[in-house]
Amino acid sequence: MEVILLERVNKLGQMGEVVKVRDGYARNFLLKRGKALRATADNRAKYDGMKADLEARNLQAKGEASKVAEKIEGKNIIVIRQASEAGQLFGSVTVRDIVAAFETDGVHLDRPQVQLDAPIKTIGKHTVTVAVHPEVEVEITVTVARSQDEAERINRGEDISTRNEDRDAAAEAIAAAGEFFDPEAQHDEVEPAPAAEEK
Repeated sequence: MEVILLERVNKLGQMGEVVKVRDGYARNFLLKRGKALRATADNRAKYDGMKADLEARNLQAKGEASKVAEKIEGKNIIVIRQASEAGQLFGSVTVRDIVAAFETDGVHLDRPQVQLDAPIKTIGKHTVTVAVHPEVEVEITVTVARSQDEAERINRGEDISTRNEDRDAAAEAIAAAGEFFDPEAQHDEVEPAPAAEEK
């Protein structure tokens, strides 16, 4: 189906362009959300009549989005999750988690604005793009850690794998100390006391 875009749509086109898309995408997303019109002669004339109004609304929305972008650009969101010693999460951090973290900071984002290719499944710092407007994108950092202390260490640039190395060193020290104790050594056996005779 051919549609006329009423706003810039990522990876599709600019406002006013006529593009060919799949019928389901057009009906269920573009037309339903008011992002496009069917490319008929009547709708082309209708678009020409409302072009100036659409551009003014787009400019206003872009200005508001720029204010939000300034507020969140470079922001570091900390998400605490359980993870293995190797840093693999028991679960994942999704777009929903990132949006919820922003909500606690008083910033409202819609899930489609957060561009995350795949859920985050490891401990560490991850860069995520947020498109607050089709023409305004910012990058934020999502720090995933097992605790607030670990998140602070990650943000300072410390290598959190040293924590595991410290544990390994402690285990080796205990094992070395255990070499002095030989469980197979022969000990002097004490003969048991004779049992009391029954009368």
